[in-house]
Amino acid sequence: MGSAEEDYNFVFKVVLIGESGVGKTNLLSRFTRNEFNHDSRTTIGVEFSTRTILVGDALVKAQIWDTAGLERYRAITSAYYRGAVGALVVFDITKHQTYDVVDRWLKELYDHAEASIVVMLVGNKTDLTQAREVPMEEAKMFADNNGLLFIETSALDSTNVEEAFETILKEIFYKVQKQKQRSDQSNTVSLASENPASTAPVQAEKRPCCVAL
Repeated sequence: MGSAEEDYNFVFKVVLIGESGVGKTNLLSRFTRNEFNHDSRTTIGVEFSTRTILVGDALVKAQIWDTAGLERYRAITSAYYRGAVGALVVFDITKHQTYDVVDRWLKELYDHAEASIVVMLVGNKTDLTQAREVPMEEAKMFADNNGLLFIETSALDSTNVEEAFETILKEIFYKVQKQKQRSDQSNTVSLASENPASTAPVQAEKRPCCVAL
């Protein structure tokens, strides 16, 4: 990554949601820092990391937000979702209970985010195949029926982590580009912000540029 803050064309805010313990924090650290912490503790409140990747001929800065999956931190919900153009709904393939509540997480997401948000269902911990409780076919069918992208990952051994984030960022980028082609006024460029702290409100104002799924 370049050291210059202005060295990108777009900023896309992506949120990680799902039950506590499904591996959201390690997915984030694996993608942004290529790190995995075996002793990862429950996230307190909200944190985010960034990484810039090339999508087509544009540099896209991913601002990825991670929050606690525990109920007592739900008061931050509205601020957390504000400005998000993408979401990864994560469950643990070895704990069916974390998959059973995906519907609830999706409802919360759509209650607080724009309908145009790009959503990916992520089954994490494929390194624990022998303990699998959620069949991949079942989760894939659910994703297809609900218009979601789908992938299985392992933050531990890096399987599909890059692919998961790159896929959702490309999908967001292509939606922005499609809308840009339809419009004489390119308001999509305002998704880029030199100040990460101002990204969310800027995106919230401009997100109608992204076509709904």
